[in-house]
Amino acid sequence: MSSKSRARKHGQSAMSPLLRALTFSRTAHEPVTAAMLLQSYAALDAFQRGQGSRALHTTLSRHLLVSQELARLGVGEDVLADIESAHAAMVRLDTREHEGGKWTLEDHEYARLCTALAILDEQLSAASLSEIASAEARMIEGLMRSAQAQVLAEAAV
Repeated sequence: MSSKSRARKHGQSAMSPLLRALTFSRTAHEPVTAAMLLQSYAALDAFQRGQGSRALHTTLSRHLLVSQELARLGVGEDVLADIESAHAAMVRLDTREHEGGKWTLEDHEYARLCTALAILDEQLSAASLSEIASAEARMIEGLMRSAQAQVLAEAAV
């Protein structure tokens, strides 16, 4: 048997040096965060004008969930309630669309979403790409757990 251990040494990083450098690089950071914010503000504008869509709702909701995860990871944890309030506004927007077929925001919901996007902007400025990627991964895991729970609940009925 080979004397080399197949187990990974605890001191080794799972990332390549190039990926690690890109993860912590501000040059790579700005295009990623700018795209997230642009998508979020474009969606908010469309909803404010009553021109929203399911795809825009999904995009904005996912970015709010990333913001929640960033807060849980310690990037803006003191404003988690504001982020959750904005997410609740998105749930109400979705309900209104199902009931009336229109993507319209009420003024107080728009204000909550503006606050949440300002928070997201601050979080993205403070967080590393590694932290953002971790928040996105946690968000996806949460969505997958939710979908599995829904499937199980529907199967039980």
